[in-house]
Amino acid sequence: MAKIKAAVIFGGVSGEHELSLASAADVIRSIPADKYEVICIGITKKGRWLYYPGDVEDIASGKWEYNPDCTSAFISPDPIYKGIITIENGETSVKKIDVVFPLLHGKIGADGSVQGLLDMSGIPYVGCGLLASAACMDKSHTHTTLDDFNIKTAEWRLITQRELNYIDERCEQISGELGFPLVVKPANSGSTMGTTKADDIAQLENAVKTAFSFDNKVVVEKYIGGRELEAAVFGYDTPFASYVGEVVEDFGDRNPDECFISEKGKTVVPADLDSDTVNKVRETAVEAYKALGCKGLARIDFLLGKDGELYLNKISTMPGFKEDCVYPRLMKHLGLEMPHLTDKLLEQAIENSERVY
Repeated sequence: MAKIKAAVIFGGVSGEHELSLASAADVIRSIPADKYEVICIGITKKGRWLYYPGDVEDIASGKWEYNPDCTSAFISPDPIYKGIITIENGETSVKKIDVVFPLLHGKIGADGSVQGLLDMSGIPYVGCGLLASAACMDKSHTHTTLDDFNIKTAEWRLITQRELNYIDERCEQISGELGFPLVVKPANSGSTMGTTKADDIAQLENAVKTAFSFDNKVVVEKYIGGRELEAAVFGYDTPFASYVGEVVEDFGDRNPDECFISEKGKTVVPADLDSDTVNKVRETAVEAYKALGCKGLARIDFLLGKDGELYLNKISTMPGFKEDCVYPRLMKHLGLEMPHLTDKLLEQAIENSERVY
């Protein structure tokens, strides 16, 4: 039986380039070799697409793009090809692809850009589609949708580029409405880059200017603080949530099997929470996943305020996928080890590719 041709796309032009490389290396190692033929497509920091036929170890280190056997390549938007077109010495050739794992984080990757290209190509792919990817990347759209579904988030305000001419007055207005402290974020950013806490009006104005250097919209949120919780969601028609993890300062006397260092810091699974809170986190994660039209996978981050209220903080449609990252570790606690997890994600992407959500 012929193997399934699975393309893994990694790298990209965002500030999370290195995380993408590390994620791709672990995913490629975990994809069952008896079932899949892996085709590697890397994107450099300058945006050049390359077919990479070399060793997986050189992906994580960043050496991959200097391999002399790399050739220019791109996914054809023409669905007649359903594959990548490589260009070498002026000659083109087509490599057929059955499914894509787009392991790109941040802007121009997990924001719907590549998902739209894959939709045009007709090639199935792992993860959320164009609209859900874009809506979850843009924090103003995430807030707006969750507000409509009565899913609690921090109280927030939006500042657009058009308001820069009177930014001092806008900051005064927002601080008067929300009070301090505040958290200022670029509306479109896949990580904490450009995110600043502000305790007074001068810090707020500086934070807004910093955030505008990353995006043309800025979200200002009331600071919640409290405990940082995380849940992983998996699936299509009947998505389910993992056990709940928590970012902590110290592991203390925790069972070593429950503790790991992730891209978010020190994390323990399961979190030390009462059953009602655990159930609420898991139920809200799935509710938000459905509200935003997610499919395949997503990591949902929460804040449990000191007032006992649960606030949804962020949805990552393509979270870090190193074996010690939060999403794979949360799924591992459900019994989905990396080889099983990557196989199921690829398999379900193919099975659900013709469906409309």
